[in-house]
Amino acid sequence: MADKKIIAILGATGAQGGGLVRAILDDPQGGFTARAITRDPNAPKARALAAMGAEVVGADVDDPTSMERVVAGAFGAYFVTFFWDHFSPGREKAQARGLAAAAKSAGLRHVIWSTLEDTRRWVPLGDTRMPTLMEEYKVPHFDAKGESNAYFTGLGVPTTFLLTSFYWDNLIHFGMGPKPGPDGRLAFTLPMGDKKLPGIAAEDIGRCAYGIFKGGGPLIGKTIGIAGEHLTGARMAEELSRALGQEVIYNAVTPAQYRAFGFPGADDLGNMFQFKADFESDFCAARDPAVALALNPRLQDFRTWLARNKDRIPTE
Repeated sequence: MADKKIIAILGATGAQGGGLVRAILDDPQGGFTARAITRDPNAPKARALAAMGAEVVGADVDDPTSMERVVAGAFGAYFVTFFWDHFSPGREKAQARGLAAAAKSAGLRHVIWSTLEDTRRWVPLGDTRMPTLMEEYKVPHFDAKGESNAYFTGLGVPTTFLLTSFYWDNLIHFGMGPKPGPDGRLAFTLPMGDKKLPGIAAEDIGRCAYGIFKGGGPLIGKTIGIAGEHLTGARMAEELSRALGQEVIYNAVTPAQYRAFGFPGADDLGNMFQFKADFESDFCAARDPAVALALNPRLQDFRTWLARNKDRIPTE
């Protein structure tokens, strides 16, 4: 254990971090060990990670001092922030600033920052194609992460910037799965028209991150985008129909209609999908499934993921 490189993993009980913890533990000869950072080390998920062999430590991402403590002595760290816990881009940027400072203070050799595009590079605030939100963002949960890249580069933290994709697990946990329409038929709703949406199994994000840590120095300073597959909404509905054994139609609403659904974050997500559709070529090109497969030979496509998870997708 002593000669293994410690990777401190934020969000270790969540989708991305949990996948990385398991990837490290699944490869006992890989030269790394997992330090799982969580708000509550006594929570059931945290205790399960400890039982699997991870070192579990408690810290609060809003408290930079606690983050400095838990990354001290580590070789590297995986950092991800949690916009949907609080819906505050300002808070997310403050967290990222604290993470970069903690990494610098600890002298970490390799950090992966789970980030996204700052959409304002493509759609300036004065562009009326989509509404400006919170006065200074187009897609708040993208823009805050993209803006925060500068905290890591500004401090000279040796960082790989990881661009993630739409989690297929959102069909299970985020209410985005097929729902019965007025006629009783299942409908999969997405404001993407006929454009392709890069998607990935959340577990595969962690496995790809592990591949980046194994790749080491040559990947520091790089921006790496990952996806399991690029699919249109119509094709996703076809695959859902096949997996669920009943017809799923594609309900291709407009971004404006999606924003008007009114659930918390609907305006942010409506803008996000519009950005992905309007700039399909750029967004897809930044997320090459071949790159993800090279990092993670176990990469799943949508059909494979559905075969393993179809019974977990609520349809009522």
